[in-house]
Amino acid sequence: MAEEAEKDSAEQGGGKSKKKLIIIIVLALLIVLGGGGAAAFFLLGGDPSPEETASAEPARKDAIYTKIRTLEGKPMFVVTLQSDDEARHYMQAYVEAKSRDQEVVDALELHMPLVVARLNTLFSTQKFETLMTIEGKRAMREQATQTVQSIMQDKIGRPGIETILFTNLVMQ
Repeated sequence: MAEEAEKDSAEQGGGKSKKKLIIIIVLALLIVLGGGGAAAFFLLGGDPSPEETASAEPARKDAIYTKIRTLEGKPMFVVTLQSDDEARHYMQAYVEAKSRDQEVVDALELHMPLVVARLNTLFSTQKFETLMTIEGKRAMREQATQTVQSIMQDKIGRPGIETILFTNLVMQ
């Protein structure tokens, strides 16, 4: 009887170890397959292909910044400002034009003397007291943008530039 009990317990113990082994293998397969499926989902299904992106939205060109320079190559404007207090006030401005088309940049460089002359006139007619405010500086930037855009409109048939930027503006 003792021998039969040992035989039964050995058969049951062997069955339990086989069941544990099968359960471990099935769990390992589920983990591997689940991880592989998740990796495939995130890596392959994430971003659209470049062709899909190009067809969905038009490509936006990078901005091109052109320094507005005098014929002598000076990178800034220096003008005397009008003032109510009759004191002499000066403004020094470094100016750049922002566009996204090389053709516009080439036209801007070709017509740089005209652009410089018109901006010089615009800057020298500004009032010191007005430019002391943020609104005054913004208004002058808008006027400068409109001036350069009108020149480009006359020369190449379109405004061409997005905006004029003051990269440095000093007044005294």
